[in-house]
Amino acid sequence: MKSKPPEPCPCGRPLSYAACCGRHHAGVPAADAESLMRSRYSAYVLGLEDYLLATWHASTRPAALDLELGPQPKWLGLEVRARTKTDDTATVEFVARCRVGGRAQRLHELSRFVREAGRWYYVDAATD
Repeated sequence: MKSKPPEPCPCGRPLSYAACCGRHHAGVPAADAESLMRSRYSAYVLGLEDYLLATWHASTRPAALDLELGPQPKWLGLEVRARTKTDDTATVEFVARCRVGGRAQRLHELSRFVREAGRWYYVDAATD
């Protein structure tokens, strides 16, 4: 009997979900801002609102996300374009592609992150 191949990670890294973003979703802190951003993308793909809120900095975190409301995007891929890091702050520029109601869309974002008590948190973003 053949075993099923591991589920690929939605974030696009050439790892299984369990070895990549799945471990962050299970509680292992992200080592850097890019890993946190990728795990947050995967959380959007999988609808993990609790993880998204837990990794959002308290100063900008919304009370709720309600991802199930409205049309559901079909996430198609993630491209990380740039990353910067200085001490306890970082930025990650990326493009996430999705389809909503049959229409292709892309989100181009420069996300800001901060590290507090050894953990990275998403702060906010500039989009175009």
